[in-house]
Amino acid sequence: MEANRYETILKHIEAAQREAAALMLRAHGILAETKTGRRDVVTEYDRRVQDLLMERLSAAVPGAHFFCEEMQERDRLDSEQLFIIDPIDGTMNFVHGFHHSCISVAYAEQGTVVAGAVYNPYVDELFTASRGRGAFLNGGPIHVADGGISENIVVFGTAPYCAALADETFATAKKAFQAGLDIRREGSAALDLCTVAAGRAGLYFELQVSLWDYAAGALIVEEAGGQCFKPDGSPLPRDGSKPGILAGSPKAIQEFLNL
Repeated sequence: MEANRYETILKHIEAAQREAAALMLRAHGILAETKTGRRDVVTEYDRRVQDLLMERLSAAVPGAHFFCEEMQERDRLDSEQLFIIDPIDGTMNFVHGFHHSCISVAYAEQGTVVAGAVYNPYVDELFTASRGRGAFLNGGPIHVADGGISENIVVFGTAPYCAALADETFATAKKAFQAGLDIRREGSAALDLCTVAAGRAGLYFELQVSLWDYAAGALIVEEAGGQCFKPDGSPLPRDGSKPGILAGSPKAIQEFLNL
């Protein structure tokens, strides 16, 4: 029964994401406001997408709580029913017309993420997973790449909101480039995780991410046969802190840790 309920919630998430995506696709005259610095921006569309998602999901799951990027006061992460939302992951891409952004929604119960969906409206790709049921892209099953770093592309993020991590980030990226086939940096943590889940890249790392960036994507990776840790191999926290993240097949992760 639980699995069926999670699938029902996923369908509500998908419907809300597709409706919200129409706002992104119609966007014009996008003006960015800075939050913590020039690389940390928000637009009216982030807020409009978030408001629409909250409205639709509140109706679908009465009494649900929310932990969203563009909220001033967020609900408790151990709430009985909680949606974790990044309304537009890859806002800088969105502002500059670099069509690689997504809507990320995870659903958690008592602090455990049990369902998640990441939707890229520009290419109409919907990644979904519910705990114990596998991961899917537009309804078809996906699986992480089986090989190690040497057989795969590595994707990474630059933790742009924390300039102090730049040297470590790019030193690590150099090692990954030397060990792997090539590297990519595309500006959306949620989509990077889905890229790994779909086997398009063997590994993803970033030295600082927020829960709304990875809550849905990490579940999708795990349900696709992969693993997600902090970059030192320790478990990812679910407490709202901003850890680094490492995702890939067990073999690729072990090779990365050996670097």
